[in-house]
Amino acid sequence: MLQQVNGHNPGSDGQARESLREDLQKFLGGEVLLHQLDDLTKVNPVTLETVLRCLQARYMADTFYTNAGCTLVALNPFKPVLHLYSPELMREYHAAPQPQKLKPHVFTVGEQTYRNVKSLIEPVNQSIVVSGESGAGKTWTSRCLMKFYAVVATSPASWESHKIAERIEQRILNSNPVMEAFGNACTLRNNNSSRFGKFIQLQLNRTQQMVGAAVQTYLLEKTRVVCQAFSERNFHIFYQICKGASEDERLQWHLPEGAAFSWLPNPEKSLEEDCFEVTREAMLHLGIDTPTQNNIFKVRRKAAPLTFGRDDGQPLS
Repeated sequence: MLQQVNGHNPGSDGQARESLREDLQKFLGGEVLLHQLDDLTKVNPVTLETVLRCLQARYMADTFYTNAGCTLVALNPFKPVLHLYSPELMREYHAAPQPQKLKPHVFTVGEQTYRNVKSLIEPVNQSIVVSGESGAGKTWTSRCLMKFYAVVATSPASWESHKIAERIEQRILNSNPVMEAFGNACTLRNNNSSRFGKFIQLQLNRTQQMVGAAVQTYLLEKTRVVCQAFSERNFHIFYQICKGASEDERLQWHLPEGAAFSWLPNPEKSLEEDCFEVTREAMLHLGIDTPTQNNIFKVRRKAAPLTFGRDDGQPLS
């Protein structure tokens, strides 16, 4: 005789599982093309399997953004997709009457946030949280959002204001290579892994034009300077200096040609992030002049005196 426990029939769980299995087979084997589902709330039934299958189908179709209600799910393509972040596409999402009806994109989130600021009379703060595991693409996403706002929030009428806006835009964009050079490193999962957190604040005036920006960094992984995991590297800036310094700079900074440093493992790896000139140019745009840069890049080696002795503490004869 079947008995109910806490008001539930023991056989009901099995029936529910069987019903769910049938729904899964019907959904996954139906006529719905999974790569066309641009919102995970349209998946029915909503299970881990159906969500992952949907994301996989969209990934295979080179569709890397999917809505999940009010949240945007971004997949790292691990390859350049330049047309997906072109200025023309930024302007298309900015000019669209209803950008949420366009294909899911990080520009949709950026534009909706920007419009939320514009729609209210009083200044209102808006926040975008970019989260994910290492290698998910958080750094790239943040960079794309900053480029988007640099394009859509700098359209003043006067020539003088336009030049000011251009300078702000350039400084915002140039903050990325500097922060990445000094705070990112090559890890097992990501060649350009941020080893710190950051809070970026873009400042708009009452006409929603960009007038400034502030970046607050925190939780820098300082221990990486002297201790790196197997097959990982130190911060990019050290490799940039070693690979990009001129002969005169090597003499000035005490960097012998061909010298090996125990705290700079895997120098043979050639990464896009090893470009020293990009970092130096970005620092100039941020107001860090060449003499100040030289003081930052100097490497002073101090030879500690070695004292030899016997096991009993007496000096050697």
